Amino acid sequence: MKKLLSLALTSMLALPLAAFGQGTLKIGTINMDRAFKEYSKTKEAEKKVNDAKDSAKKEFDDRTDSYKKALEEVNNLNKQLESTALSADKKTQLAKDRDDKINNIKNMEREINEFRVTRENQLREQALRMRDGIVKEIMDVVNDKVKTMNMDLVFDKSGLSVNGVPSLLYSRDSYDFTNDVVAALNKPGRPSTVSSEGSSAGAPTVTTKASPTATPKKP
Repeated sequence: MKKLLSLALTSMLALPLAAFGQGTLKIGTINMDRAFKEYSKTKEAEKKVNDAKDSAKKEFDDRTDSYKKALEEVNNLNKQLESTALSADKKTQLAKDRDDKINNIKNMEREINEFRVTRENQLREQALRMRDGIVKEIMDVVNDKVKTMNMDLVFDKSGLSVNGVPSLLYSRDSYDFTNDVVAALNKPGRPSTVSSEGSSAGAPTVTTKASPTATPKKP
């Protein structure tokens, strides 16, 4: 989850650079990673994704429990079929019941695997939509601040270069306006476009795989 919640915005926010030809540039810096983490909607979105993940995990576990019980029934029938005391008719009936259960188990296994893949994709897409919504809101606030303060250049302090070192090696504290952005984002009553269906980070995934503990076999 943290990987999907974290931001690695290494790009530079730049307004038209006419100021280059006019002398002094007005420069600002912001820690986008901090703004993302301290925005109240980020935590709300993370909770919604985790709740969806827990719900999917519970349904997955219920399905696998039913699968295991069906597998045990097949194994018990196989043991009964090994008895030499069975009549031919009884053995035929047990074999038919066993084969029907094996076919049902195969269908259950297919459905479990399809459910796992589908839910993983749904959770991932929901998380990405929510993260994108949060990032857009942060960018809107940043751009408003940039225009209000008439800045020429803004650098992301949390960005890293391709070599894994900070892209911005040094800047004066007075250039930083992260606190202003966080305060604006968390201002009570501020309209938000982040919804429960479309924004939140990371991809919670249901990683448990459905694999039979024993393969039902015909004797």
